Amino acid sequence: MMLVAGVDSSTQSCKVVVCDADSGKIVRHCRIAHPDGTEVPAEAWWRALRSVTDGVLDGVSAIAVAGQQHGLVALDDAGVPVRQALLWNDTRSAAAAADLVAELGGPRAWAEAVGIVPLAAHTVAKLRWLADHEPEHADRVARVLLPHDYLTWRLRGGTPDLEPTTDRGDASGTGYWSPADGEYRKDLVALAFRDRIPELPRVLGPSEAAGQTPDGLLVAAGTGDNAAAALGLGLGDGDVAVSLGTSGTVFTRDGRPSADATGAINGFADATGAYLPLVCTLNAARVLDRTAALAGVGLAELETLARQSVPGAAGLTLLPYLAGERTPNLPEATGTLHGLTLDNMAPHHLARAGIEGMLCNLADALDHLRAAGIEPRRVLLIGGAAANPLVAEIAAQIFDVTVAVPEPQEYVALGAARQAAWTLASTPEPPAWSPPPAREFPTPSNNTGPEIRARYRHIRELIHGS
Repeated sequence: MMLVAGVDSSTQSCKVVVCDADSGKIVRHCRIAHPDGTEVPAEAWWRALRSVTDGVLDGVSAIAVAGQQHGLVALDDAGVPVRQALLWNDTRSAAAAADLVAELGGPRAWAEAVGIVPLAAHTVAKLRWLADHEPEHADRVARVLLPHDYLTWRLRGGTPDLEPTTDRGDASGTGYWSPADGEYRKDLVALAFRDRIPELPRVLGPSEAAGQTPDGLLVAAGTGDNAAAALGLGLGDGDVAVSLGTSGTVFTRDGRPSADATGAINGFADATGAYLPLVCTLNAARVLDRTAALAGVGLAELETLARQSVPGAAGLTLLPYLAGERTPNLPEATGTLHGLTLDNMAPHHLARAGIEGMLCNLADALDHLRAAGIEPRRVLLIGGAAANPLVAEIAAQIFDVTVAVPEPQEYVALGAARQAAWTLASTPEPPAWSPPPAREFPTPSNNTGPEIRARYRHIRELIHGS
């Protein structure tokens, strides 16, 4: 049996799966936590990767790393980070993003140039923030990497003379690489970084090898976490994935690059040579975490509590902007619990409102794909919160489409492993691993989802004007 490994270096943890290269069957897996925060020492990710793979890679022939997108890892001439890495969920660069949008000529100019309109999350905005707020650090920057780039480089030895690499999927989330043209826009790097142009990683093809570890293990290109999840799920025609992680993501595979001037759709590339239009929210599973805590129950009890309520939570509505929000673009927003009455001010209605609010926010994200002509045949619901059957039932109502919940797996790590197997095999297409079995939740005939969404939309417009 030929073995391959896939790594998911996410905001919260580092996970590794070891799979049979031919079938995709998982034979080993392991996980270790990452430090919390919106800025983290990049070295902490490397220590976690070394720890989680210790003794796990025996017999493995190839490895690939999938990582959280957008994070800024800035290295000096010696390959040492000049400061802690700024993560995607660090919103201090919101004003920098707005400035960049205006300086290039508006949202349409950015969408046409690189497929995205900069927001606080994107790397290009973090470069501007660094240049303006920490110029002494900016002056020392010789290389700019993403989290997955950094870990791939460290796996290969991480020496100052070793050229870093990335891939289309992760490069497309920076705001200075064009998926349509397949080229860096160094003029946008200079614009963002105040005329500094550091070295950028070489962009590899989907099945191209980055190199080898010092021990001779083949290292594949790796990719961003969402592109890896799409590869792990084996997204087919009409499939839209909704991932309920720390953030929420709604994405699909498409044969055409996107250029959405509203900025809602990120026109990413995927890990196969196609494209991955994606809409992201800052608030997803953490909404359920905090709702459960406020109701005084654990996550396991939240479903039981919420089932005691009714669709629409008896008029209670949560706008779940607990960490600001990216879609809609409200980086300074806070959450709102609206419609409290003597009758509905109860833990079970709060539990239902938390689930409905999280899903209404993601339904707004799904609407952006629909507006671009992408009509889902079904939604694949993944992430930790998808394991709650009530979440899937309510999602089928609010999304107004059949929801399928694949069996729980580490799909980002699995997608990275599939990429490693592809690189190892040197075939034109990735290996044909069987898609995961899924439980389907159809939209009910007496669907109340449109009414729930209409009230949510009214309250959002009332408070935020959009």
